Amino acid sequence: MIHSPRTRASSLRLAVAFLSALLLTACGSTDEDEYVERPPEALYNDAYDAMLDENYDRAAQLFDEVERQHPYSSWATQAQLMAAYSYYQRNKYDDAIIALDRFIELHPGHEDVAYAYYLKALSYYEQITDVERDQRTTKLAFDAFGEVIRRFPNTDYARDATLKIDLARDHLAGKEMEIGRYYQNRGYHLAAINRYRRVLELYQTTTHVPEALHRLTECYLALGVPDEAQAAAAVLGYNFPGSEWYQDSYALLTDADLRPEEKEESWISSAF
Repeated sequence: MIHSPRTRASSLRLAVAFLSALLLTACGSTDEDEYVERPPEALYNDAYDAMLDENYDRAAQLFDEVERQHPYSSWATQAQLMAAYSYYQRNKYDDAIIALDRFIELHPGHEDVAYAYYLKALSYYEQITDVERDQRTTKLAFDAFGEVIRRFPNTDYARDATLKIDLARDHLAGKEMEIGRYYQNRGYHLAAINRYRRVLELYQTTTHVPEALHRLTECYLALGVPDEAQAAAAVLGYNFPGSEWYQDSYALLTDADLRPEEKEESWISSAF
């Protein structure tokens, strides 16, 4: 029997559609997507072995699977924390933080909750960038380490957090200095003063304080406020007498026929 071209085209379309359906059915029933329930200890041990082999993606997947298959088991609780650790080791810090927040929310009295808080702070800490970039993550690390110290003051986590919080604090002060210098270079001296003031009031133990005092001396002289300039230089000389910043401030004042002098009414003197 002779088929018309239209009939042959229709048959061809049906054949293609049938083959496509078969392919889709085959793809949708792969072994990887098939749910196979396993004992929690078996899943956990496989996840732990993957972690020891530094296959952190696989480890996180299996630890998550422990909770997915056995959410009310004792294994699931520990698996949550180990999944977060695996994400951390894989540098997937956002995933680690999400997992740790969930662990803390669900198990606030767990014996390892201090470690969860500490690992969360570390996940922020590892993302700290140079001061030329946004320091939002640095602030989050600073706050998270502060929470570790407040909640668990007598732990090793708190002692290490105290050391790491100094770097975060120094980064935050450095960002304030960068913004202050930006304003000062463009002649916005009041805006610059506000930034340098934040360094003195919030980050007084950082390495940026001597420069902040010198910049305040410069800004107040530029604005024609000699009393505050003298106070800034006096505080700088008293606290950092051998600093090059003090030598520069002293030279600025002597060029203006002034000398460093503490002023009781100055906010700078009060700050120190």
